[in-house]
Amino acid sequence: MDAVTSCAVTPVLPTRPRTAVQRELGRQAYEPVWHAMQRFTDTRGDATADELWVVEHDPVFTLGQAGKAEHVLAAGDIPVLHVDRGGQVTYHGPGQIVVYPLLDLRRLGIGVRDYVCRIEQAIIDTLDEWNIGAERLDGAPGVYVGGAKIAALGIRVRRGCSFHGLALNAALDLEPFHRINPCGYAGMQVTSVLDLGGPSGIEAIKPVLLSHLAQQFGLELHATPELPDLTMRL
Repeated sequence: MDAVTSCAVTPVLPTRPRTAVQRELGRQAYEPVWHAMQRFTDTRGDATADELWVVEHDPVFTLGQAGKAEHVLAAGDIPVLHVDRGGQVTYHGPGQIVVYPLLDLRRLGIGVRDYVCRIEQAIIDTLDEWNIGAERLDGAPGVYVGGAKIAALGIRVRRGCSFHGLALNAALDLEPFHRINPCGYAGMQVTSVLDLGGPSGIEAIKPVLLSHLAQQFGLELHATPELPDLTMRL
C-alpha cells in the first residue's frame, strides 16, 4: 500500500464557529453507546446541535456491515459484535481514545470523502504534536506510522448525519490485535502513541485531538457533564 496525498483539506471556516457539545463518557461497554448513537442520529432535527462523544470501551471486537467473520482469528474471551458502520474488524479496549463525531454534514457543507479526510488530518496533526510522523495509506482508511496502523476509522452516515467514528491507539495492550486481521488485512502491524514515544496515558492526548477535530470542522466545543441515556435501545 502506498502513501496517499489526495486528501488536501483545509479546516472549515464558517463566519463564526458552530457550537458543538462535547460529552466525556468515561469507560463504557460498546453496545449501549452504539445504540445511543443510533437514537441520537435518528431523532435529531435540523436545529439539533452537533456532538462529539469521547469514550474508552471495554474490550470488544466489532465487525462492520460487510465484515467477514473469517477476519476474527481467535476472539477468545473478547466478545464480537456485528455493527452498522463501514469497514471490517477492529478492536476497542482501555487505553484507546474513541471519538464519535455526531455531525450534520449537510449543514457543515462537506461530503463523506471530505469528512474522512478531515478526521484523518486531525489525527495526523495530533500526532505531530509529539513529533510522530503519520500518514494515510492508499486504499486503507485510517492513519499509519511506518506502515503500522495507529488509528482506525469506521463511519456511518444516515440522512446526512454521521455517527460511529475514530479510534486512536494511545496507550493500550496491543495483544488483541493479533487475534484478528486488523481492518481485514492479514499481517497488518498495529502501534500506539505510547510505543512511539508519546504520552503514557490518554489524558494528555484527548484535548489535543479534540482541538484538532474542532478546527477541522469549524466547531467550538462546549463540554457538558451530562451523559446520553445508555439504558434504552431502539
